[in-house]
Amino acid sequence: MAREIVIDPVTRAEGHGKITIHLDEQGFVQDARFHVTQIRGFEKFCEGRPFYEMPALMARICGICPVSHLIASAKACDALMAVSIPMTAQYLRRIMNLAQLVQSHALSFFHLASPDFLLGLDYDPAQRNIFKLIEENPNIARDGIRLRRFGQQIIEWLGGKRIHPGWIVPGGVSEPLKPELRDKILAEIPEALAIIQRTLDWFKRTFDNYPEEIRTFANFPSLFMGMVNDKGELVHYDGKLRFVDAAGKIVADGIRAEDYQKVIGEAVEPWSYLKFPYYKPMGYPDGMYRVGPLARLNIINFCGTPRADAEWAEFRELGRGAVLSSFHYHYARLIEILNGIERIEYLLNKPDILSTHVRAHAAPNRLEGIGMAEAPRGTLIHHYHINEDGIITKANLIIATGHNNLAMNRGVLQAAKHFVNGSKLTEGALNRVEAVIRTFDPCLSCSTHALGQMPLHIQLIGPDGEVLDQKIR
Repeated sequence: MAREIVIDPVTRAEGHGKITIHLDEQGFVQDARFHVTQIRGFEKFCEGRPFYEMPALMARICGICPVSHLIASAKACDALMAVSIPMTAQYLRRIMNLAQLVQSHALSFFHLASPDFLLGLDYDPAQRNIFKLIEENPNIARDGIRLRRFGQQIIEWLGGKRIHPGWIVPGGVSEPLKPELRDKILAEIPEALAIIQRTLDWFKRTFDNYPEEIRTFANFPSLFMGMVNDKGELVHYDGKLRFVDAAGKIVADGIRAEDYQKVIGEAVEPWSYLKFPYYKPMGYPDGMYRVGPLARLNIINFCGTPRADAEWAEFRELGRGAVLSSFHYHYARLIEILNGIERIEYLLNKPDILSTHVRAHAAPNRLEGIGMAEAPRGTLIHHYHINEDGIITKANLIIATGHNNLAMNRGVLQAAKHFVNGSKLTEGALNRVEAVIRTFDPCLSCSTHALGQMPLHIQLIGPDGEVLDQKIR
């Protein structure tokens, strides 16, 4: 008979989902699947709306990374208008996007993942959370709060509010940067740099504590995809797609946003609302690839800022080619935070950053527009079709968590095969299977547009289909 164990607080991930683990007659894991069980359907209810409403509307997909949707949507609208936005507007968009990357990565690392590192994967689940972390490690918890505040404060100062700012618009941004605001942000940089450097220093010392997890948390050969510029530099705002294989060899490069459908296909499965993108030349499901901070650090030639480049060189020593273990997504996030802070400082010191020319105005000049940017969790694509009146007739979104869907499912299976055996699911096994999902930091509300909290549901299913055990968070 199935039994239910309720664990409070809810799982440290965003959205709705469950995991099913299937056993064979001998009690060994045969299959495991990560199901996303909710849908809201932004692609459909934006139909019939004016194209210029898209950035503000699409930002409502998510309260954690609304800026990424603002940027990808605004870039798609720029393409519809066939305009080149002012350079200062591009700088300002980049600053806000980097601020969001810093705050989102800080949320993932300090609030969602670090209780596993600092309290232990086998710690009492009722206390394995940020509140116990504050009690046991107040300095680290305080650093996490301060670093997230740094990113959120920049978003609020630029956009007027921390969540769903309307400042990024088709053609640029709505207001220029004021000198006093630039100086306020620059004054925050030294503390933010100090926090991320000491966080990197202590986290790298913990790797020897997790040999099993590094070996089994979605650690397998795959492709990696992300955006780079013409020099192969780490970028988050503007660039072209690059794919590399497990050896770090480039297999496709220089792919423009308007050509994404030539290399990315989208599959569906009946047991999940989350799409399964794949690399078309290899077919489905062989064309599995990963995106996000781990992928970005695997595909680049360099980060482009001095401190981050030094850390990236050390990061690359973890693998002979690409770094394959998804456990190291956490490490990659910290390096990207460092790079983001350095880039914000660099952009704020641009000589034309205070220019008042920050928006291009135009009517629709094309019937199709595609916007592409790097969100904290990976490549984000917004693809719009409009009619002659500028009304949306069709929209397609490919979200970072969707790109990672095949890899997340394979990672859950790998961890389940290693940690689960027999007909019972232990708390430690549950948390490790779940922790594989946390390495990817999925935003299920973004990818399936779920509403509410995430009660992660894990089921153990016997060969006859009977539910042998289940745990609900």
